[in-house]
Amino acid sequence: MSPVARPRDPGWRTRDILRAAALVAAIYMALKLMWVGRSVLLIGFFGVLLGIVLAAGVDRLERFRIPRVVGAVLILLVFGGSMTGLGLLIAPQIGRQVGELQQQIPRVLDGVERWVQQRAGGVAEMMQPAQGQTGQRSPPAESRSATGSEGAGQSRGAAQGGQAGEDPPVSIRQGLTQQLAGAGRHFFAVFSSTLSVLGGLIIILFVAVFVAVDPGLYHAGLMHLFPHRARRKAGEVLSATATTLRRWMVMQLIAMLAIGVVTTVVLLLLGIKAAIALGIIAGLLEFIPYLGPILSAVPAIAMAVVDGPDKAIYVIIAYVAIQQLEGSVIQPLLMKEGLDIPPVLTILGQALLSLVLGFLGLMLAVPILATIMVPVKMLYVRDVVGDDVSVAGEKTG
Repeated sequence: MSPVARPRDPGWRTRDILRAAALVAAIYMALKLMWVGRSVLLIGFFGVLLGIVLAAGVDRLERFRIPRVVGAVLILLVFGGSMTGLGLLIAPQIGRQVGELQQQIPRVLDGVERWVQQRAGGVAEMMQPAQGQTGQRSPPAESRSATGSEGAGQSRGAAQGGQAGEDPPVSIRQGLTQQLAGAGRHFFAVFSSTLSVLGGLIIILFVAVFVAVDPGLYHAGLMHLFPHRARRKAGEVLSATATTLRRWMVMQLIAMLAIGVVTTVVLLLLGIKAAIALGIIAGLLEFIPYLGPILSAVPAIAMAVVDGPDKAIYVIIAYVAIQQLEGSVIQPLLMKEGLDIPPVLTILGQALLSLVLGFLGLMLAVPILATIMVPVKMLYVRDVVGDDVSVAGEKTG
């Protein structure tokens, strides 16, 4: 008779504890490394995003027997040459208008600060009758005159004491300047100097070109990370994600161009200074959904305030109308809602990524969310939960 196998004692053995500890340590080190190199990861993601879009143009040029390397370089040269020519054409006017912005915005901030101080004084005067109703009476005129010099000395002493022991109050202009300076320092850790900016742009362009020239190489490399039984599904998810990002990027560029042109024309009709520069700002910030249009309206309203409050109201109405035009006409035509990301999730994602990754995280929040949403829908909502959901970039049939 064979001996009866003794049941295994419950609990973790030493080998299991060591494995778990090694796994936790490896995950911690990987997350730590990703956090240290978060700027490089964002640069790489931006380059891959541009490479996916560039690959679509390279595919079309390949139909005319143009090699993929030549097609990618040709597209970049045409795009770069067009932007350079446009910049040289309107550079003097843009430079002059940017100078006007730099001159006028401090005046606007000073005016806003004076307005706030006047309103603060009015609130203080409104509070005085309320204090009188509590039973406190103002001292007679003789008492006030007798204690006037003493009170003045005390007020001067308090002011000096406050200056000695506390920081002086920061004005609105100084506060905004400090915030902008801080945003500039934390805008992008890698982009801290001209050389770093150039290096970052070169990395983005090289990543985009390599991805566009041979996307199959990187697709096959990613497939090696999955077991054979899961590769077909993983390939479908990656293809759907790439298609979704390509469609979003192309439609976003078209929307940026349309909003920039419409904003420039409207501001020129309203007689706003620096209309072209403000239109370019509106077009660039259109890349950031929901928050971008609000940010682009601030300098335009500031320029209008210089000419008068009536013109500022017209500018506000114009920006609201442009955003209504975008939501009612441009977005449906371009099917920008194909990402199917709820607005609340988009805003919360923008807030979280901007807090963690800075301005570039805010700018890339939507494509990052799209990259997460496509696998969640296909692998969890559809395969695990069992709900039938549609994915914008998924092939049908």
